Amino acid sequence: MDKEALLITVQEKLKAQFGDGLISSELLVDYPVFTLRRDIICDVVKFLYDDEELSFQYLTSLAGLHYPENKGHELGVMYNLHSLTKNYRIRLKVFFSVSDPNVPSITPVFKGANWMERLEFDFFGILFKGHPNLKRIVNVDDMNYHPMRKEFPLEDTTREDKDDKMFGR
Repeated sequence: MDKEALLITVQEKLKAQFGDGLISSELLVDYPVFTLRRDIICDVVKFLYDDEELSFQYLTSLAGLHYPENKGHELGVMYNLHSLTKNYRIRLKVFFSVSDPNVPSITPVFKGANWMERLEFDFFGILFKGHPNLKRIVNVDDMNYHPMRKEFPLEDTTREDKDDKMFGR
């Protein structure tokens, strides 16, 4: 099945099963991308996992997203799924407000999502509801911010040993 046919097939199946839960679908650089309501993400992942025709049974990656200019939908999560038996790949996305950073955990479907979700919680502050052990994984526990959000500076402003003139500033 080519990418366009895969896009149409998955789109039709998601529309039939979840109706208006599918917000949009597009072929982005030959990659089928589906934007969904966040409350159904675990159900969608389980549906795609169990579907015999598609068989998306491998979670390639899960990543946090931050678009501060997108008011009301500043944060998001992107899921890359792969069907090893059919060699299909798709991307799922959900977006939500930074003031309500809750998303259902997909650990009931993919146990390997455990560490990925912990990483995105640590870096972006995304709270994965139903996660078995949601705590920081890289940064120290008493850190009071999430360093991958764009509102935080790239450089440590408290450093005194750095001379910006050396870097052309």
